[in-house]
Amino acid sequence: MSEFNTTTFQPSSFILTGLRGLVGARLWLGSLLSLMYVTTMAGNSMVMHLVRTERSLQEPQYHFLSMLAVADIILSVSTLCSVLKVFVFGLCDIAFDSCLTQLFFIHTSSSTGSGILLAMAFDRFVAISHPLQYTTILTNSRVTKMGLTALLRGIALMTPLPILLKRLPFCKGTLSYSYCLHPNVMKLACGQVKINIFYGLVLVILSFGVDFLLIAISYALIFQAVMGIASREGRMKALNTCLSHIFIVIIYYGPLLAITVMHRISHRSSPLAHAVLGNIYLFMPPMLNPIVYSLKTKQIRAALRKSFNMQRQ
Repeated sequence: MSEFNTTTFQPSSFILTGLRGLVGARLWLGSLLSLMYVTTMAGNSMVMHLVRTERSLQEPQYHFLSMLAVADIILSVSTLCSVLKVFVFGLCDIAFDSCLTQLFFIHTSSSTGSGILLAMAFDRFVAISHPLQYTTILTNSRVTKMGLTALLRGIALMTPLPILLKRLPFCKGTLSYSYCLHPNVMKLACGQVKINIFYGLVLVILSFGVDFLLIAISYALIFQAVMGIASREGRMKALNTCLSHIFIVIIYYGPLLAITVMHRISHRSSPLAHAVLGNIYLFMPPMLNPIVYSLKTKQIRAALRKSFNMQRQ
């Protein structure tokens, strides 16, 4: 049980929940989530290793993919302990400060991942619209600066979240998920949360909203450039280089948009729908990103085959 200080109303801990409504599902869900974590860690670690060691992958788009893999690993590690505690061991408490730390890393890595997806869209725009200037525009130093910008923006935007929550009094202690998110923790407060609501809206707009808008603009320009290619084969080849990124954008922003809307209309949606969407939002993109790029990108498939052949020898 969460214990509350009678003077500050700050809990010593919160109670995490799994998928309420699926009675008796904890054991098989624990096994499934453990498998998903292993797949996520192995897949993203493999991408990082290949990009670091394979000469054929020393291009800006693969450096961005490696950065996305780092963000996905951080996101997964930040939820690992609490999720497995709930679903594998049945332990549902999380300390108040640990909860605030966890939500900071979740939101920061999500924002960083969104910024890297924007950088990857810009990479595809330059590659298709200005192929002759590709290597001069996207130099190694610029690629590094773009990745650092995405990270520093995430840190700067998300740092106020735990500070704003720390000042609130709390009168409830049960969270809707097996991890901590800012909107979820905010709903447990019994004080004024107008500042938190306003800042949360600002975050969605300045981070994910702006990123998605710029990605959409990038692809509008990409499609315009593709239509200017004379041959059908050339157009299909150009579009094929974007398919992996388009799919990742969809599986990243789709659940994020759904969970954002659901938090705004929580009184109309079931707790089970909240929990399912929340788990899809955090677990699916990090697991699918390396799988999609491995299946759809010829250079990564070739690097994988080369790596496996070397291990057999």
